[in-house]
Amino acid sequence: MSEKATGLNLDRKRLDLALQAARLGEFEWDIVRGVFVVSDRMAAITGLPAGETSVRDAEEIQELVHPDDRDSLRQTIVEGLSAEGRYEAEYRLRPGPNGEITWLRAAGIQVLNAKGEMTSICGVIQNITDRRVEEDQRRTLMAEVDHRVKNVLAAVQSLAYQTAKRTTSLESFLSNFAGRLKSMGSANELLTAARWRGAAIAHLAAAELGGIAPGQTRWEGPELFLTPRAANALSLALHELATNAVKFGALSTDTGRVDVRWTRTPDGGFELIWNESGGPPVGVPGHRGFGSTLLAQVTGRELNGEVVPEFRASGVRVRVTAGARTIVDRPDNVPDAPVVRVFETTPKTNRPTDLRGSRVLIVEDAVLLALELETGLSDAGAEVVGPAYELSEAMALLDGQIDAAVLDANLNGLSVHPVAEALAARGIPFVFATGYGDTGAPLGFDAPIIRKPYDVTQVAAAVSALLDAG
Repeated sequence: MSEKATGLNLDRKRLDLALQAARLGEFEWDIVRGVFVVSDRMAAITGLPAGETSVRDAEEIQELVHPDDRDSLRQTIVEGLSAEGRYEAEYRLRPGPNGEITWLRAAGIQVLNAKGEMTSICGVIQNITDRRVEEDQRRTLMAEVDHRVKNVLAAVQSLAYQTAKRTTSLESFLSNFAGRLKSMGSANELLTAARWRGAAIAHLAAAELGGIAPGQTRWEGPELFLTPRAANALSLALHELATNAVKFGALSTDTGRVDVRWTRTPDGGFELIWNESGGPPVGVPGHRGFGSTLLAQVTGRELNGEVVPEFRASGVRVRVTAGARTIVDRPDNVPDAPVVRVFETTPKTNRPTDLRGSRVLIVEDAVLLALELETGLSDAGAEVVGPAYELSEAMALLDGQIDAAVLDANLNGLSVHPVAEALAARGIPFVFATGYGDTGAPLGFDAPIIRKPYDVTQVAAAVSALLDAG
């Protein structure tokens, strides 16, 4: 074998290795001979027969392509060959025997004879089905996220409007609206942990009752998971009932109790009984606020059931029924334990929180939230350090005098852990104000957690409590 032939064989082996490593298949359309040549590698990728297949013209080759992609592919090839003598394109093969779709990325180049006439087109293809499926799933996911965000914003807007219509003071509006917003946040946190497949009634009850009146509330029932829509409706209902119980009912005294029990009904739905006892005597309210309207009209409709309150002298009793469509199968991802609001401090007196003389660092990447925190802490008398919107900004501020800090858990994709670690090393107390659930927050520090959305007075009160403890 000649030295030249040996070199050609070596080049061919190198090319074969490169094509194999890149998972590429080769093809050639020999226009002069009228054959389409498919390599073994391309056959393995596409399922097309390997070797030569007689073809009369380009239209016959186009028959291999998905009907919806033929015109665009033809245009891409013609324009590419005319302009540069080559083309690149992504397209689908025609559906397989079982309807399966294969996406290909192809690159081709024309071969000319001495007269400048095209004699063949040769090129390579790559199977990009997995990538295209992933892109389609990402687009679907983004559309779903966009849909949910708009629904949440619409619900928040409606809550704000309805609360404002039935509120006579700004202070009352802020308190009522913030509580309802937190209820929605708790339900969404549970749904997110389960990838929006459902939320357990027990977890919803724990989120609403676990942080108030310890020892005075109890909830029990079978493990039942609700659809996202039903979970939000029940969460708001429990919040309204709990708020009324704290203000006027059983939880307004140290001797009162609230018992929540639910059972599965024969039609596949559920029945939940809210029962108050041991509190002050109860009468039928003379005024119907938005909370009552929400329970009477919204909750029942959203649950495909009804809400029936009884204002008995011994305490309020509410019967909530829901249809079978509110129940879903147990999701694959479920929180290990009910989510309890870890830290929701409110001042023990009506006097404003006093932070005079303290320097408080704010680390928050959401500008509006940072400004709200800055205003709230400044109103309480604190001297604000920052706000720091980036991790690098926060780290640069640590050398100055700091008495306490409010930290978001995540700063534009970066964990706030380095800041928390540096503060802990210096013995500076801090509170996490975060939108993450228990699994997402940078735990491992002996620090309170306030869940978003929050009332800025909670944050100020939490900081005050930390400074008093120190």
